[in-house]
Amino acid sequence: MSQTDIEIVVEDPTAPEDDSPSVVSSGTIEIVVCLLLLALAVTLGYDNWRTGASWDATGPEPGYFPFYLSVILAGGSLYGLIAALLARRASSGTFVTRAQGRRVLAVFVPTLLFCLATQFLGLYVASFLLIAGFMRLVGKIALWKSLLTAFAFTALMFVTFDVAFDVIMPKGPLEAALGR
Repeated sequence: MSQTDIEIVVEDPTAPEDDSPSVVSSGTIEIVVCLLLLALAVTLGYDNWRTGASWDATGPEPGYFPFYLSVILAGGSLYGLIAALLARRASSGTFVTRAQGRRVLAVFVPTLLFCLATQFLGLYVASFLLIAGFMRLVGKIALWKSLLTAFAFTALMFVTFDVAFDVIMPKGPLEAALGR
């Protein structure tokens, strides 16, 4: 047996269990996404038609190209919707199980809270909390390593964006207290 034939298998102890019940099927998700895209296309099409989707003496009106792009999006959405409805009669697989959904929410909810916290605490404090929280709670990394890594990354981000490149970032009460 050569070295290239050896396969290393690493089991993930936090992997979702195989027998987790299905939350939603792939066919249902396809239909919902096609309907959402169709609604977006109709909204964009109406708005661009309202602002002018024709050709006048000076050339295209402001909504001309976006209107026709929304028509193409609507056509693709209708095609996908019809294909999904016709394929629905066949068995459609599981899109997400309950265990997989929990893992997705374990990332989505803190990220959403990070976006909200950025508005009140500023980018750097919110980033520190997000990184330290993910490392500690999701990664099960030692508290001191989580705090040190979050502080180092946030400090590096501050020096890079705020000091070196002078980019305006959302600031919070900590930056105000430090005079930044």
